[in-house]
Amino acid sequence: MAAESNEINDMTSETEATTVETSLETSTPAVATLEPVKATTGKLSAQDLIRAFEADQLKSDLPEIYVGDTVRVGVRISEGNKERIQPYEGVVIAKRHGGLHETITVRRIFQGVGVERVFMLHSPQVASIKVERRGKVRRAKLFYLRDRVGKATRVKQRFDR
Repeated sequence: MAAESNEINDMTSETEATTVETSLETSTPAVATLEPVKATTGKLSAQDLIRAFEADQLKSDLPEIYVGDTVRVGVRISEGNKERIQPYEGVVIAKRHGGLHETITVRRIFQGVGVERVFMLHSPQVASIKVERRGKVRRAKLFYLRDRVGKATRVKQRFDR
């Protein structure tokens, strides 16, 4: 065991990948035919590659959405081999994140029960977003609407945007 550790210390010019490769050659000849793969990205770093990929995935046709707006989100639903677009209309009660990860939380009342859905704006599942009505609110998050019932959940309309 001590002789092996001395050999490893003596091999300062070789990289760890080649030492692993040589040890694999002695143990299994089938693995010895494989060469180590180096991940070369050209001139771009990993962060630059991720940014470039995310920039390609961004949608450009999204309207400006604010908290308090009533929006109609067209959601792609696949049933078997068919695909249809189902509208989901409600009030935007929260916006989170930015860029590719931007999400909105839409709340609506369905059969007397409040239902909230979180949509990723740049997701392929979101087919379209249309702002039906602008809302006049003074908060960034409208979670207080969860506690209200009936007419108390209404948001005033904004006409200047």
